[in-house]
Amino acid sequence: MRPRSSTPSRSRSRSGTGTGTGTGTRSGARRTGTRASLRGLLLGLLLLGAGLLPAAPAAAADNGTWGVFPTPAAGAAMTDRAYFFHQGAAGSTLSDSVTVLNSSDRELTFRVFATDAVNTPTGGAFALLPVETAPKDVGAWITLAPETASTVTVPAKGRKDIPFTVRVPADATPGDHVGGIVALGTAVEGVQQDGKVQVGVRRSVGARLYFRVPGPVTPGLSVEDVRVSRSAPLLPWVQDARATVRYSLVNRGNVVVEPTVAITAEGLFGRRVLDRPVRELKLTLLPGQRIELTEPWPDAPQSDRVTVRITAGAAGHPDLVSRSETDFVAVPWPAVGLLLILAGAGITVRVLRRRRRAESEQDASVLDLAGTR
Repeated sequence: MRPRSSTPSRSRSRSGTGTGTGTGTRSGARRTGTRASLRGLLLGLLLLGAGLLPAAPAAAADNGTWGVFPTPAAGAAMTDRAYFFHQGAAGSTLSDSVTVLNSSDRELTFRVFATDAVNTPTGGAFALLPVETAPKDVGAWITLAPETASTVTVPAKGRKDIPFTVRVPADATPGDHVGGIVALGTAVEGVQQDGKVQVGVRRSVGARLYFRVPGPVTPGLSVEDVRVSRSAPLLPWVQDARATVRYSLVNRGNVVVEPTVAITAEGLFGRRVLDRPVRELKLTLLPGQRIELTEPWPDAPQSDRVTVRITAGAAGHPDLVSRSETDFVAVPWPAVGLLLILAGAGITVRVLRRRRRAESEQDASVLDLAGTR
């Protein structure tokens, strides 16, 4: 173990067998030069956190300036649907309509497109892929009205209803397929300079779309890659040691799940040193997605052998449970190092004193022998 940190010596895993959103995005401002344009786009995607559009809490998608949501029923001022929820067998076709509402006092122009949903790798937030990334799942099944082929202009305080069609492929797999319809503002609302590359900032809002293809439903959730990192104070038991528990959740099923997590840790002789009961993570984990989560531990053991265990479940699936654990040894390495230094210094002083005493005794013996002649 290195000073100020520890890593798990082994990991054991046992496995049992999301949301309309307001979204924000940044895209690279394109230059006329081919090389500069590509660099700007790539840098823009990197600054966006792998090119994802982070989602807001579950609600009708609205950023205060414009909103995107299912078109209200005829005669209704507002929709009673926050998201799109549809079901259709493989090979079927259905139609719906999305509304882009302009709440501002000026005309706005948008790029409207359909795309797939993912979870952000760190933290697991619901996200919609940007316009630069071609969808491969439900986003590719959606065909918007021809007017969206270029841009859509919505007057001030007005709205635009855009019909769309979902054509489910004949080979579509059963389960949940999640995506969304996004209205990306064409106006660049800010510019960031990074060296010689300019990155433009544009906002977008996306309405979530959940689509269920009937067939065998298999919920799946796995806890994997549990590990612990820790830091110890220079003077143990005067200040608390700190640790961070990291782990991954993987949805290996074909339906969305809302994970719950409980975290416990036991020291020597079964002593409980951490007990955090089951709680909802307040996120929707999409099929096939893997996310990494962290759990701070501000009062970790100073000196102990600890087993950390994470138990994950899913709301709505009481039989779905997965557990994984890891061991680590907590040692106050800074204090141990300080003690070793002090011990080494003490030994050095004792050796020097003995050497000087021996030399003094030798000198005295020589003087005595000289005096006897």
